[in-house]
Amino acid sequence: MDMTGSRLIEAPRQRVWEALNDPAVLQAAIPGCESVERTGDDSFAAKVAVRIGPMSAKFGGKVTLTNVRPPEGYTITGEGSGGAMGFARGGADVSLTEEGPSSTKLDYTVKAQVGGKMAQLGARLVDSTARQMADQFFDRFAAQLAPPAPVAPEPSETPTMATDSMASSDTVPTQPRPDGAPIAAGRTATAALRPAAAKRTIWDTLDAIPREPLGLPINLWLGGAVFLGILMLLFVLG
Repeated sequence: MDMTGSRLIEAPRQRVWEALNDPAVLQAAIPGCESVERTGDDSFAAKVAVRIGPMSAKFGGKVTLTNVRPPEGYTITGEGSGGAMGFARGGADVSLTEEGPSSTKLDYTVKAQVGGKMAQLGARLVDSTARQMADQFFDRFAAQLAPPAPVAPEPSETPTMATDSMASSDTVPTQPRPDGAPIAAGRTATAALRPAAAKRTIWDTLDAIPREPLGLPINLWLGGAVFLGILMLLFVLG
C-alpha cells in the first residue's frame, strides 16, 4: 500500500526539522496521542488511544530514522501492532524543501504492508482514513509553528465618539414588531450570522460507516482502519 503527499508549512526549514524531532510537538499534533518517546538517537515510539462512541482501543508503533540529512530529510522504517487488528510495517522517504525564508514544503512517500484483520480492509477506505488523519496532524503541527498573532491595541472611546453613538441611538427609533408578524424570520436572520459548521473529522467519517462493513465486526474494522492511519502518520512524522 502506497501513500504520497506534500504540505506547505509556514516556518523556516530548520524550525520545521527541529519540530519533527521534538516528542512534545509530535504528541500535541497526533490525534488521540497518549505519548511519544525518543527511544534512541534516531528512533521513536508512540501510543495512541482511540475512542469512537462506546468503543475504545490502544495502538502502538515505533520508527527508526536512517539516511538522516539535517535539515533536508531522512528515510524511515517502522512497524506497529494493533492487537487483534493485526500488524503493519513499512517505510517512508521524507524531504524538506525551502520555499522561502519563512516557508517549507514537506514531501513524503510511504510504502506499507499489512497483515491480520487489516489485510481484509478496502484499500480505498484505508487510504482515505490515513489521509484524513495526516491532514489533522499537519493542521495541528502547522498551528504550533505559526507565529503568534499580533495583539491589537484596545480602542479608546473619545467624548466625540460617545456623543456620536448616543446621537445615533436617539435618531434611529426602534421599530416595533407588527402584531401577528412571524418570529421565524428573525430566527432565520440570526441563524445566517452563525459560523459555518466545522470541517468533518476522521471520527465523523468512521462513525457513519455501516455496522458490519466487509463482513468484519465494526470494532475490528474501525480499529484496523484507524491503526493503519496512525502507523502511516508515524512514518511521516518520524
